[in-house]
Amino acid sequence: MARRRNAEIRPLAPDLVYQDVVVSALINRLMRDGKKNVASRVFYGACRLIQERTGQEPLKVFRQAYDNIKPRVEVRSRRVGGSTYQVPVEVNPRRTQSLTLRWLTNAAEGRPERTAIERLAGELMDAAQGRGGAIKKKDDVERMAEANRAYAHYRW
Repeated sequence: MARRRNAEIRPLAPDLVYQDVVVSALINRLMRDGKKNVASRVFYGACRLIQERTGQEPLKVFRQAYDNIKPRVEVRSRRVGGSTYQVPVEVNPRRTQSLTLRWLTNAAEGRPERTAIERLAGELMDAAQGRGGAIKKKDDVERMAEANRAYAHYRW
């Protein structure tokens, strides 16, 4: 569903345990078929698993992973005189959040662990340490932007 440019964006309520809006957005991203309880159980279960395995505060691990996955630049297609160029542009903060959470959930879903809780916990711990599928995706996007830096003057 496309959002109109000047449409008011309704603020997201923070989650119940950590009082964090980004955690709430991740839970919404994990949700399937409107089953928010199941998504919450997956996230908080992953937090318990992170606490057991690392002995660190789960929110701190999540924040570290989030910061490591956040893209700074991406490429957008720009058509100039019959040619299409991949132009590197800085990523808007709202898009940064959505890309970060999308890459995190997709990477977690692609992991080999048996349960969703183990997959999410594993991806969060890997991302906090600078490895894993989501980090690879971010690196690929930023490498593509770096390779196309010559077309930066086509930015609009």
